[in-house]
Amino acid sequence: MTRDFHGRTALVTGSASGIGLATAALLEWRGAHVIGIDLAQGQDVADAALWQRLAPDIADIDLALVNAGVASSAAIAELDFAEWRRVLAVNLDGAMLSLQAAMRAMQAHGRGGAIVFTASISGIKAEPGTAAYGASKAAVIHLAKVAAKEGAPHGIRVNAIAPGGVDTPIWDDMDFFAQMVADHGGDRAAAIAAMAAIATPLGRYASAEETAEQITFLLSDAAATITGTVLAADGGYSL
Repeated sequence: MTRDFHGRTALVTGSASGIGLATAALLEWRGAHVIGIDLAQGQDVADAALWQRLAPDIADIDLALVNAGVASSAAIAELDFAEWRRVLAVNLDGAMLSLQAAMRAMQAHGRGGAIVFTASISGIKAEPGTAAYGASKAAVIHLAKVAAKEGAPHGIRVNAIAPGGVDTPIWDDMDFFAQMVADHGGDRAAAIAAMAAIATPLGRYASAEETAEQITFLLSDAAATITGTVLAADGGYSL
């Protein structure tokens, strides 16, 4: 079995940057027709009306990456409730609406399909300052497992990937990372490398392209008997 996606249509949310962009590019390179959804294109995944409008356009999808997300870093005692709602709206409400649209399309055309959620190791391992982000990703992991059970009778596989550190722009939304960059003389790459050296037994973070390879494996026929799993792709961080 190969990771050849010729003749298949894939939905990718959060497709304009990071893991979403890398996965969309890889799917296209391997033959898929990709429908990208991103806030940068004026498309808010947490807007139910968006998915109603898009239903005809995504009716033939065989694959979906539910990936759109935002980051946040604040201790619970200092966490503004509006920030909590912002993160949960995109990371959980948006994930649910994306999943629902994908499952409805796959059930309607009757060919089945494969769906992958971009979760996070923060949804498995607790760390200070990750309340909103970690809670949203923990919920996404459970959502993927429920979807795997509901999708199985329709030939729909659902899995999640839980990356640890991946070098993407999402770090730039976190105050602690901005401070790390400043501590390293404005060198972003050095700040990423310093975090990875501390956090992971492998001593490095993944690139978006490496994570895309893992996602496309879960979407491919090579993973035909894999559903309801969470791939911890974290360099050993959670050990």
